[in-house]
Amino acid sequence: MARKGRATERPVEPEDVTFDGDRRDNDHHSGEPTRRALVLSGDDPRDTSLEERIESEETAWSGRIFDVSRLRVSLPDGREAIRDVVRHPGAVAIVALTDDGRICLVRQYRTALARVTLEIPAGKLAPGEDPLACASRELTEETGLVADKIAYLTTIATSAGFADELIHLYMATGLHASESSPDDDEFINVDLVRVEELVDAVLDGRIEDAKTVVGALACDAIARRLEPGE
Repeated sequence: MARKGRATERPVEPEDVTFDGDRRDNDHHSGEPTRRALVLSGDDPRDTSLEERIESEETAWSGRIFDVSRLRVSLPDGREAIRDVVRHPGAVAIVALTDDGRICLVRQYRTALARVTLEIPAGKLAPGEDPLACASRELTEETGLVADKIAYLTTIATSAGFADELIHLYMATGLHASESSPDDDEFINVDLVRVEELVDAVLDGRIEDAKTVVGALACDAIARRLEPGE
């Protein structure tokens, strides 16, 4: 029977700041809904009135994969708040497509969810590593597949409310078999499934992994735009 670790004491919370979920001084309101063309973040002059200024930051916990920082920030109305932020080096994920329209998925046990998940191949960036090179490396390490061509798709912020992790998504084509070499703690099975099946599973809520949801829908959208007459 596994032994549980000693419980970590919760830090004493300062009384002069606001925390996520507090409603003690809820005297402000959201902006009125506005019908407009899409304006990306940072391009709207009103965005400056929403910014928070970091006053201090300390590492609350340090691990091998990520750290957790506690930030004290100034809010737009002048009050101060505490933000706990996961500092992560970033990652890549690969939508690997075969010539006959199948997408590569890995089956891997995720301890955090206590079950096996079905995901597109992915991996953490090494310090200073080029994301494209990382995508090529991770695809082969996890699946044993080598791609003749890898193209950038998009970047997603996985949990913007508490983490700075960015995952860069790539599409890999021209696949041919090589030899896999997963990490020592990675045990993986590899499936090749039709894109349509994966998209249906995403829309039915049977696939929950965020990068896989985005990758499947991006792949479907690209295919539709390339259809004759579109």
